[in-house]
Amino acid sequence: MKKVIVILSLGALLLQSGCKKFSEFQTDPNKSTLATPDLLLNSIEQNAFQSSDITAAITSRQMVYTDAVSLNQYYGWSRANFGPYGNLRQVLKMEQAATAQGKPEYIPLAKFFRAWYFLQLTQTFGDIPYSEALKGEEGLTSPAYDKQEDIYLSILDDLQAANELISTATPAVQGDIVYSGNMQRWKRAINALSLRVLMSMSHHQDDAKFNIKKRFSDIVNTPGTYPLYNGNEDNAQLKFYDLQSNRYPYFNNNDMQTTNYMEETFVDLLKSLQDVRLFSFADKAPKYSALPATNFNAYGGVRGSAAVNENKTRVVAGEASKINPRYYNNPVNEPSIALGYAEQQFILAEGVVRGWITGNAADYYKKGVTASMRFYNIDQAAIDTYLSQPSVQITVGNQIQQIITQKYIASFFNSGWQPFYEQRRTGFPVFDVSGAGMLNDKRIPKRWMYPESELQLNQQHVSEAISRQYPDGDNINGVMWLIK
Repeated sequence: MKKVIVILSLGALLLQSGCKKFSEFQTDPNKSTLATPDLLLNSIEQNAFQSSDITAAITSRQMVYTDAVSLNQYYGWSRANFGPYGNLRQVLKMEQAATAQGKPEYIPLAKFFRAWYFLQLTQTFGDIPYSEALKGEEGLTSPAYDKQEDIYLSILDDLQAANELISTATPAVQGDIVYSGNMQRWKRAINALSLRVLMSMSHHQDDAKFNIKKRFSDIVNTPGTYPLYNGNEDNAQLKFYDLQSNRYPYFNNNDMQTTNYMEETFVDLLKSLQDVRLFSFADKAPKYSALPATNFNAYGGVRGSAAVNENKTRVVAGEASKINPRYYNNPVNEPSIALGYAEQQFILAEGVVRGWITGNAADYYKKGVTASMRFYNIDQAAIDTYLSQPSVQITVGNQIQQIITQKYIASFFNSGWQPFYEQRRTGFPVFDVSGAGMLNDKRIPKRWMYPESELQLNQQHVSEAISRQYPDGDNINGVMWLIK
């Protein structure tokens, strides 16, 4: 009898559990169903600050792909995509979650990353959807395009507002893998980005609408209100760990070991300056393997503009250096600097040369070089020797070229597309386009064409944007407002 009662009881329990809805079994009680700003911030930072990019290095004449024709290397590209809008949607969700959950300390970071991604988009294309962007959930699926000059003004205003929102009383954020929640360090990063944005607008320094010189000098001359980076420890950078999905992005990368080589003009630049960073960047060329690793003659490269067959022949002859093996053998290698102290110092040096601020351009310049070399663990004696060379010392009449050249060297496998944008803005360094492999009539493109999807789904607005910016149509040689 007892057995029957037990069986009936178990049957009743099974019937009760069988009455539950299937959806109830899909919820993991140990996992949050609420999107919290800290979880979103972690993901946003990983996407935004991974700035070690082989494609940017190839385009910027620092590396060469030797296995086939690379459209980036030979300047024959066409369209880019609107991928950063996906990242911006995450930023928007973080902002919404912060507001809904009463965590206003995340709002200045949302403004920072909003500025970060919109800057990326407008530098790529020119005019883009801005004021009507990210409103798909509201039913606005065909946003109008804002003018680039208006976008830049809004970016600057967002960064200024982000700076003002952070005080000494602002609590630390959670989920921050860059600054461990320290809001004062974020405040420095916000103002460093403002300086980058302002300098990128140097062609419009006299336009009263932007008040570029005043904005720049206010940041530099009012450190109590606008703190800046104090050293490499403030770099906005992504560190790597020997863990799944957290390793250096080119760890065990096959192309790095077999088809990518140093670009000759970049190697020759470093050799001409006796720049010991070459030993950190590159491996010895096989032809010169018997020479010491500290001998500049042990390194070589192939030209980014040369035909594929010509470069292959030189590679087979052992004339070209690969990248230093640490880039593909070391799972952590080095942090990926997205926005660093060295760049900030070069921006300040250029600001002095342009008359935006007072000060000593040479001092800022030397601090930038020193910061870059210290990043590669070069000792102070070697740095002093390097800076004492006449070819490295900043000279009147060549200041901008020398500043941008050093910024270019410091950007190797860091800073994303910044070296290409700086060359587009200043013309320095001169990118070689003389070889037989070149496309685009041996011209360096100025931009990327709009995505095909926009021509299909938002034709009216993208067509309006093209006509008002580019008289010859949507092409890679169109000159956007920023660099006119």
